[in-house]
Amino acid sequence: MTRIGFAGLGAIGRPIAMHLAGSGELAVWNRTASRAASFAAETGAQQVATPRALAEGRDVIFTCLPNSPEVEALLDGADGLEAGLASGAIVVDLTSGIPEASRRIAERLARRGVAFVDAPVSGGTKGAEAGTLTIMVGGAPADFARVRPLLEQFGRRIVHVGPVGAGHALKAVHNALIAVNIFAIGEALTALAKAGVTPRAALDVINNANGRSFVSEQLVPERVLTGAWPRTFRLALLDKDVDIARAVMEAQGIEAPMIGTVSRLLHEARAELGEEADHVEAIKLHERRAGVELRDE
Repeated sequence: MTRIGFAGLGAIGRPIAMHLAGSGELAVWNRTASRAASFAAETGAQQVATPRALAEGRDVIFTCLPNSPEVEALLDGADGLEAGLASGAIVVDLTSGIPEASRRIAERLARRGVAFVDAPVSGGTKGAEAGTLTIMVGGAPADFARVRPLLEQFGRRIVHVGPVGAGHALKAVHNALIAVNIFAIGEALTALAKAGVTPRAALDVINNANGRSFVSEQLVPERVLTGAWPRTFRLALLDKDVDIARAVMEAQGIEAPMIGTVSRLLHEARAELGEEADHVEAIKLHERRAGVELRDE
C-alpha cells in the first residue's frame, strides 16, 4: 500500500486529501493543527505534528499551499519536510506556484535522491470535491507515470505538459486568461446596462455566440446576476497568479500589455475589496465605477 503524506488542508487541499484517503496509508499536516485534527477524526488518517514527521516513511508527499515560498519554507529546518524525506520518495506540489521556485526545489531534492513534480490544479472547490479537476504536470515522464494513479483519484483530465516548472507556468497563464475574461465581461455588461440592455439578455446572446467564455456562461449567471457572490477562490490568489504569469512572459522576452493591464486592475481591486474577496468580485469595481448593478431585478 502506498504511504502518502499531505500538507495543506485548505479549501482545495482538504477535498483532494479526502479522495486520497482511500488510496493508501494517509498522514496529514496543516499549519493550523485543528484542521488536521478534524480531518483525521473524519477519515481515520494519521495527524502528525511536524512536516518532518509527515515525510518520514512516506512514498509520496503532496503539498497544497498558497505559493512556492511557503513550500520552500516547509522544507527548511530540523523539523522540515526535507529532513524526513528518504531517497526514492517523490514530492507532488499541487500549489499554484512559481516555475523558477519549482526548478530550485527539484534540484534541492534531487541531491537527496527525491523526485519532484509540479502539478497545479484547475476546477475550483467544486472540481476538488467532485474529483474532476484538471491537473497540469511538470516533471520527468517517469515521475509523471509514477504519480498518475494517485492524481486520477481527484482529477479527470491529467496532462503532462513538460519539464519541472511547466505545470506552474501553464497554471499561471491559464489563471491570467480567467482574469482577462472577468474584467472584459465586467466592462461589457456594465456598458450595455447603461445603454439599456439587461445583463440577462446580453448574456443570452453572448453565450449563444462566439463571445462566450466560462466566465460568461457560468460565473456571471451563477454569482453576479443572482447577487450570491460566493467565496471559492480569493481575488488575492488570482492577483498572485497573474503576477507569476507576468514573470513567465518577461522570462521568455514576450511583451504582455494585456496581462500587464489586468495585473494593474487586480492590484486595484485587491486594495479596494480586501484580502478575503472572491476573484469574481472584481466585477464590483465595474459596477461601482459605472453606477449600475448587474443583478437580476
